[in-house]
Amino acid sequence: MDPVYTAGLLRGGDMSAQFGVVVWSQIKAPLIVPLLRLAVVICLAMSLMLFIERVYMAVVIVLVKLLGRKPEKTYKWEQMKDDVELGNSAYPMVLVQIPMYNEKEVYQLSIGAACGLSWPSDRIIVQVLDDSTDPVIKNMVEVECMRWANKGINIKYEIRGNRNGYKAGALKEGMKRSYVKQCDLVAIFDADFQPEPDFLWRTVPFLIHNPRIALVQTRWKFVNADECLMTRMQEMSLDYHFTVEQEVGSSTYAFFGFNGTAGVWRIAALNEAGGWQDRTTVEDMDLAVRATLKGWKFVYIGGVKVKNELPSTLEAYRYQQHRWSCGPANLFRKMAMEIIRNKKVSLWKKVHVIYSFFVVRKVVAHIVTFIFYCIVLPATVLVPEVAVPKWGAVYIPSIITILNAVGTPRSLHLIIFWILFENVMSLHRTKATFIGLLEAGRVNEWIVTEKLGDALKGNKASNKPQKKPRLQLRERLHLLELGVGGYLFFCGCYDLAFGKNHYFFYLYAQAIAFFIVGLGYVGTFVPKA
Repeated sequence: MDPVYTAGLLRGGDMSAQFGVVVWSQIKAPLIVPLLRLAVVICLAMSLMLFIERVYMAVVIVLVKLLGRKPEKTYKWEQMKDDVELGNSAYPMVLVQIPMYNEKEVYQLSIGAACGLSWPSDRIIVQVLDDSTDPVIKNMVEVECMRWANKGINIKYEIRGNRNGYKAGALKEGMKRSYVKQCDLVAIFDADFQPEPDFLWRTVPFLIHNPRIALVQTRWKFVNADECLMTRMQEMSLDYHFTVEQEVGSSTYAFFGFNGTAGVWRIAALNEAGGWQDRTTVEDMDLAVRATLKGWKFVYIGGVKVKNELPSTLEAYRYQQHRWSCGPANLFRKMAMEIIRNKKVSLWKKVHVIYSFFVVRKVVAHIVTFIFYCIVLPATVLVPEVAVPKWGAVYIPSIITILNAVGTPRSLHLIIFWILFENVMSLHRTKATFIGLLEAGRVNEWIVTEKLGDALKGNKASNKPQKKPRLQLRERLHLLELGVGGYLFFCGCYDLAFGKNHYFFYLYAQAIAFFIVGLGYVGTFVPKA
């Protein structure tokens, strides 16, 4: 602590302040400084891991674009044609599964899109897996299914007596139906996903002409990305995932995860991998890893986009991010040794799955973002004996940020807001990651993401703003964000008064971001469309 500041406190005669100064001076050199230096070294090492991973993917994606390595050229792909002798039996039987739970706003959109898929009518079955607990919504979904059945669509409305296993349980139960035995492929769409009519024509040929491909994953297209600043931030993060991470995994024949929706599985591969399991909240990723260990291949088709909806409220987004961060960490804990012992896949693929996919992207990326940039780096302001090299504090984070943001060129002007928002969300992702690794408290928590569907379109027609319920003060306040914001603000004030690194510019901006979220001013009101 600065000697002038210390002397001022001592002259002030404040006994508690004097006591605090004495304690701080006694523990600083022998305890705080070594621990902080160790933390800095660990964080720099994790930053380098993330940096190398991002640069590697950037190089690969540039080469893919330059060489024009499209999936249609990499794998055998031919447009399916009618066979005079075989007739419609030449086409594989496709099951379309739509799992849903109290989806009042979107059930018509998803069912309508699935029933509108262009495919021989006698070679497709639409299966609506309704876990709704609201009897009114359940009745509405059943009536909608009957309406399409009366139009000649082969649609099945399936319910069960419990919600065991959540989405994985519903999908698993759906696969047990007798009529599924005649199906070769299964396309899966979450309740807010709306595939284009030609979806099957563009994806199924990969599975027909390449017998070792188990999964064709397509890209998500966000219909409400422009709804508010929070949805724009989400779009930037997810666009990187699809534009770079999924593309690189597919192009290098390495592993990439199933996104749980907007994909087509070969049922034989799904069954060989052990089917759906509900041991984690990322049943999609679990299935993908197990299928990979059986030697199956995946292909990602970025050119096929399926419309869907981003969470519109902070509460919904936080629950989603908890599940997406906790689940992979918990799956890694459960499957690490199984991956290592596997003898069917190459050493390169094992290293990619364990190190690149799980360790760097699902663990290190979350932890280093929060621990380093929101805890350790600000702490070095209070302990000037510990210095962070400029390459670790400025250069590497800047390059990583730029590489992450290139997936959404139209939002590059929002990059500062995106950085601050991502750092705030890293608090919850880090907490969820540790819960998953330690298999603690909320490890199996599953809260369905709230969807608005056509609600905003209706408001556009009536020219009225979307009404949100007034939140109680205790519902608006988020104490964790306020606590971290207070810590960053204190560090910023100290750096402004006594520091030399000018970190206070960043510290004040990040503190304000935490305060804004902590006071409930993000994702609580959807502006008029």
